[in-house]
Amino acid sequence: MEHPPITDMKFETALAELEAIVHSMEDGKLELEASIAAYRRGMELMKYCQGQLADAEQQVRVLENGQFKDVDPNSLDDQ
Repeated sequence: MEHPPITDMKFETALAELEAIVHSMEDGKLELEASIAAYRRGMELMKYCQGQLADAEQQVRVLENGQFKDVDPNSLDDQ
């Protein structure tokens, strides 16, 4: 099965594919070769998602001038 390049994916799309891979592996219905391929793809997706989250965290740090601030969930309702 041909997969789209991970670097072209949105975070949410990559995460959804990763979740689908985990579910298919947990079902235990994949043959050995398919399991290995799914594991490799899953690891690539996981690394990509971790990188995207790290980039987002860095952007928040820049926006907050290097200081983390607690977000009050109630203040988000006012926006």
